[in-house]
Order: sequence, then structure tokens, then C-alpha cells
Amino acid sequence: MRIILDTVKLSNKGQTKMIAHRGLRGIETENTNAAFVAAGNRSYYGIETDVHRTSDGKFVIIHDDTTLRVSGKDYTVEKTDFDTLRSLQLYDKDSKLSRSDLKLPELSEYIRICERYKKECILELKNEFSEDDIYRIIHIIEKETYLDHVTFISFSLDNLLIVKKKYPYQPAQLLCGKLPDSLIEVIKENNIDVDIHYSYLTDKLYSKLRRHGLKINCWTCDSTDDAKKLIEMGVDYITTNILE
Repeated sequence: MRIILDTVKLSNKGQTKMIAHRGLRGIETENTNAAFVAAGNRSYYGIETDVHRTSDGKFVIIHDDTTLRVSGKDYTVEKTDFDTLRSLQLYDKDSKLSRSDLKLPELSEYIRICERYKKECILELKNEFSEDDIYRIIHIIEKETYLDHVTFISFSLDNLLIVKKKYPYQPAQLLCGKLPDSLIEVIKENNIDVDIHYSYLTDKLYSKLRRHGLKINCWTCDSTDDAKKLIEMGVDYITTNILE
């Protein structure tokens, strides 16, 4: 399903940017090259995805900790080598294993697609990463010469603090639901912005975040009515499965 928000965008002259969640998963299997290309061919500002470490120290694109939901075969991603994960055929949107091109991408493939279509990378660091692994992820992106177009997001503040330790100006956003005042102070001090579930963003919290000079991304909003409210509020980004 594709919903166009042209009339909504006009209300603030398009200042709110749309981010495709796990690629354009509304029409293609999530977190696949097909989903990234589909988003690349549309008006999205950025493409969000999720990265895990494999048992042999490589980096694979998948949301869940296991492969069961997307392939029907149950492997724990972080306990399985990349070649095994790569060999899996993923379900198409009709829940059939009918397309040989639907595979788990490696990190560099996602980066190259974003670069080809001139999209910003919104890269979620899933689970807790070691400092070495985070810097190896960044090194892979640097080899693709695309680090200037990457924002790191994570539910783990420690992951983001590791990024900021060596790359203090690299864009980063803390994924969250409820956001306590104490945490707002910490992320402000470390130049980390907010990626909040849209249902938790009140007018009062919006004003507080703006007073702290923080950018605001909202996940994962698929309702035109809710998106319109967020746009009229003035958020910087909306991460969505279906809105364009």
C-alpha cells in the first residue's frame, strides 16, 4: 500500500523528512535489497535498516534475533555464520518461498544501494555490540566512502556512546519509548538526538527536546492522521512502513 502525503507536506513546506522503515516493506520483503531499491526509487529521504554480527564476525542485515519469521528456518543470527544465513531463501510478501533473489544482505550491499539512489542511511545497531565491532562497522562504511550519509540509531545508549567516542560529530539517535528527563540530559551532553515512538511524543516533550536543541525522529508511524499531527508539530523525521 502506498499513501501520498503531498497535501500534508505543504503545511510546513516539506521540512519533515520521510524514512523508509526496513526499506519499502509495504511492497517488498523487509530488509532485503529489493526493499532498499524500492525505497530508493521513491521520494524517501532515508532508508532505515538493522545490522547484526554473525558468529564469524561479519555483519548481516536483519531485524530479528532469529531467522524463523522471515525464512521459516530457525537460526539464531549471532550464533550462525554468514554463509549459512546468506543461503536462506526469504519469504516473499505472499508468504511463499518463490524468489531466489530474496536473501539476507550484507552491510556493504545496503550502503551501496543507498549511495546509488542518494539516500541517507539510518542504521540500527541491534543488541549490544563490542567497541571493536562498532568500529569495524564504521570502517566498512568508510571503505564505501559513505559515512557522511549515515545516522546510527540504537536502543542501547552504550552503542551510541562508543560511536561518539571516536566519531563525536557522527549523527546518532537514541531509540526510545518513554524518555525520562535524566536521559535527555545524558544524550544532550553526548550530542545524541532522539528517535522516539510517535505515541510518546507529546507537545510538552516536543518543546522540552527542542529547548535542548535535539533533533526528533518518530518511529514507526503508518497513519496519515498521526503523520499529519507530527508534521504540523514540526518533527524532523518520520520513520514509516508505508507513507511516502
